[in-house]
Amino acid sequence: MRFSNSFLDEIRDRVPISSVIGRRVTWDRKKTNVARGDYWACCPFHGEKSPSFHCEDRKGRYHCFGCGVSGDHFRFLTDLEGLNFPEAVQQIADLAGMALPQPDPQAERREKERTTLLDVMELAAQFFQEQLQSAVGARARAYLRDRGLTGRTIETFRLGYAPESRNALKAFLSDKGVPKDQIEACGLVVHGEGIAVSYDRFRDRIMFPILSSREKIIAFGGRAMSPDAPAKYLNSNETELFHKGKVLYNFARARRASQAVPGTRDGGTIIAVEGYMDVIALHQAGIENAVAPLGTALTESQLDLLWKMSPEPILCFDGDGAGTRAANRAADLALPFLKPGRSVRFALLPEGKDPDDLVRHDGRVPFEKVLAEGRPLAEMIWMRETAAGSFETPERRAELEARLRQIVSVISDENVRRYYQQEMRERLNGFFSAGRGPERRGNFQPRNGGGRAGGSSGQARGQERGVAVSDRLARSGLVRGHRELPALRESVLALTVVNHPQLLLDDYDEIASVDFENRDLQRFWSCLLTIAAKLGARLDRENLREQLEENGFDALLATMNQQVRNARLWTATPEADLQDVVQAYRQAFALHSRNKELRWQKIELEREIAETAADEEERAIALMRALAEVQLEIGRLENQEAIIDGFGVMSGRVKGAAVSHG
Repeated sequence: MRFSNSFLDEIRDRVPISSVIGRRVTWDRKKTNVARGDYWACCPFHGEKSPSFHCEDRKGRYHCFGCGVSGDHFRFLTDLEGLNFPEAVQQIADLAGMALPQPDPQAERREKERTTLLDVMELAAQFFQEQLQSAVGARARAYLRDRGLTGRTIETFRLGYAPESRNALKAFLSDKGVPKDQIEACGLVVHGEGIAVSYDRFRDRIMFPILSSREKIIAFGGRAMSPDAPAKYLNSNETELFHKGKVLYNFARARRASQAVPGTRDGGTIIAVEGYMDVIALHQAGIENAVAPLGTALTESQLDLLWKMSPEPILCFDGDGAGTRAANRAADLALPFLKPGRSVRFALLPEGKDPDDLVRHDGRVPFEKVLAEGRPLAEMIWMRETAAGSFETPERRAELEARLRQIVSVISDENVRRYYQQEMRERLNGFFSAGRGPERRGNFQPRNGGGRAGGSSGQARGQERGVAVSDRLARSGLVRGHRELPALRESVLALTVVNHPQLLLDDYDEIASVDFENRDLQRFWSCLLTIAAKLGARLDRENLREQLEENGFDALLATMNQQVRNARLWTATPEADLQDVVQAYRQAFALHSRNKELRWQKIELEREIAETAADEEERAIALMRALAEVQLEIGRLENQEAIIDGFGVMSGRVKGAAVSHG
């Protein structure tokens, strides 16, 4: 019986290879590291007294450094116990609790079709590569040279170019005898209802082949050459071969680079960056263990792929507001799945820099320094939740403590959750004791070196540099965190989209990236985006509201509606004209994003101030000036009350009565 690759991959993923091998060998206690999924034993294939047989759960492979045998789950059973392949599959499927697939002619036909589609994708990649080296690819070659890529790097990643012609690839594949339905099934052309003649999906773009874990081309990413293109980066659509949220760019190559050195127990880590060019630039600089999600926020499936390669991958984000938002989303994503020996670290680049910029201009050393300074997940959570910086009353301290307790409660592993609770208690104790006393009330004092006092002189310097947060600012929607009710500015952003879902259809990526502080709104937003994706062309106000209410958000919708109408923020209501809504929403979104950026800048500056040595007075003064400027800008945002101004000015298109009812 023939088994599909997807079925074999699934049972391998469900059953750790150590569970299969551990029934036949005794693990060596000294060399084995269970938390890392790293096991050693005396080889069952040849007699030996010291353990040289090694297996790793994250790779699903074994290898003996004595006799040289190696393989996967199935190979172990066929070689050691003499089972045939179907018998080995049956045993491991039983461990996984999965039934063997029944003979299915249709499934076998689909598997053959899938293989054929892979052949079509390979032809397309060859076409793009040839076009890059031809006369029509001259501009694309010049762009890649300007980005510092060598010919060897271009060849390694099989970069190509899609010509401007609407039918260049389609004609090439047709001449090769590829049927129309296969070209469409690969996602290489735009087709469907309302399109009389299909045309190439990728035009005038530098092409990046996307490979599966078995290093077969399953999709493409295209970088537009024209500055007027609707999308700078464009990925293949979802196909039989490609599911964007389950793939990491450069996965197979990075996995090899991160594997343990033969004969040792040491393995490299894995680095997740934000884009194709970051991965490629790092590879050219000698850092080959980097991957990237495909133009979206990190997903659970992609995080699981990272953990299969490394117990503590480093998530590296650009030093801007979008990078900060992505880091926060990744932190929340990872928390529920933490286990002993499995976590993530965060490397935050200097503002305005990405990995490509850093290694292209300065080499790999500055980037490696950023990685070395990577922050643990617990620290990222702490920094985010204390960003408001005003905890001078018992109520606010209690609120912070409750919020941290709620965040940590999502960790499913009991032991890890207990240690996180302990960590947060220790940080709170150090934080509040450092800020106690009337002369320091209202000041945010970051903990130096993990929160332990650095001596009286260090404390005095911290007092001198503390920056007061006004009561008005602490109460404002700009800095307050996860309260029982959403902040007014967040209710406005969310309710505007509910009442005017056309915004999502027009600019989905930007609007979907809104990062809410309120926990209820975070869940609400995730549900809203899921519903919008399912509704597709049927997305309208009535359908969206109906499904949100079915998912239990009717009370939250009513609360936000009341907030908005009490404040007379008319452009968030259904009656507002769409043209006014778009203008107001963009203004509010920009202010919301800028506020987030300022808060993170403030955290970073305060951390640097706290860590500045006593003899670095000039640096300390410069940091204090920068912090004062950030504080002033936060104050200006508050004083402008720009959200109210942007949403509250009544237009001639809507009468005052529009907001008085409801």
